[in-house]
Amino acid sequence: MQAMQLDRPGKPLALRDVPVPRPGAGEVLIRVHCCAVCRTDLHVVDGELPNPKLPIIPGHEIVGTVAELGPGVDRFAIGSRVGVPWLGRTCGACRFCRDGRENLCDRPGFTGYTIDGGYAEWTVADARYCFAIPDRFDDIAAAPLLCAGLIGFRALRKAGDARRLGLYGFGAAAHIVAQIATAEGREVYAFVRPGDETAAAFARSLGAVWAGPSDTPGPVPLDAAILFAPVGALVPAALRAVAKGGRVVAAGIHMSDIPSFPYEILWHEREIVSVANLTRSDGKGFFALAERVPIACETERLPLAEANEALDRLRAGRLTGAAVLTMPGF
Repeated sequence: MQAMQLDRPGKPLALRDVPVPRPGAGEVLIRVHCCAVCRTDLHVVDGELPNPKLPIIPGHEIVGTVAELGPGVDRFAIGSRVGVPWLGRTCGACRFCRDGRENLCDRPGFTGYTIDGGYAEWTVADARYCFAIPDRFDDIAAAPLLCAGLIGFRALRKAGDARRLGLYGFGAAAHIVAQIATAEGREVYAFVRPGDETAAAFARSLGAVWAGPSDTPGPVPLDAAILFAPVGALVPAALRAVAKGGRVVAAGIHMSDIPSFPYEILWHEREIVSVANLTRSDGKGFFALAERVPIACETERLPLAEANEALDRLRAGRLTGAAVLTMPGF
């Protein structure tokens, strides 16, 4: 099969012919149709996430069909369309798993990081951590939902019932969250790279009541802000933008260092919280919501062999929505 492999962080991916993997107990073999490109993939490729399995096939927003069942699998049938997310497995035994916080598992496996992922024609996955994809989404539209949608959903729930919601970094996740938040009756304020009028116009087209540069506080005090951009300097900026009692949610898996800031912008019971990974419960909640809310994913298709170009464009902020890699024949 064809696959894009990372041999060493900081180096481009290499297109190779590698053996088709075989499913073990509890696993399914999946014929990959497409895989969206996530900023977490970029953190793996650039070496910002330590100790990946090497060589590794990145990609954790996978959509495909089940081609073979490993021993003990009864969740899916051959031909079922499934999605594979970032959380690939958990230990099930640590205190976090036992009390329903599997996203904080002490011994997890992550798709495209410690487990080979979806930048390939075939992949294997633990059937317990795969999701059935709603029929209303085609393959390309469904792929970004497997991380941008799921992590965005978890981040939005972490923001509580905030009526005035700020989104910093208007990419794949934020453009999904904006649609959900608007459907829930919230006001969305989009903070984009200074000078990026394309991103600002995109945000307004999805219902944002205001869109402007991230180095300004915005027109009104916010109830909460979600940071999707991995820029530590935005944390104090967001703290200044939220009202008393407001919350700043850091949704990324990696962020540059947060600069020191005066206590006065944290005072008055403002909070900073982070989002780590996801749970299968998040997936059930999100896909149930996605059946009701008319989410439209902005995507751009690229062939598997152009994965490095997709990552370069994501790194440079030259993508609107999400890039989706398509496999040969799809």
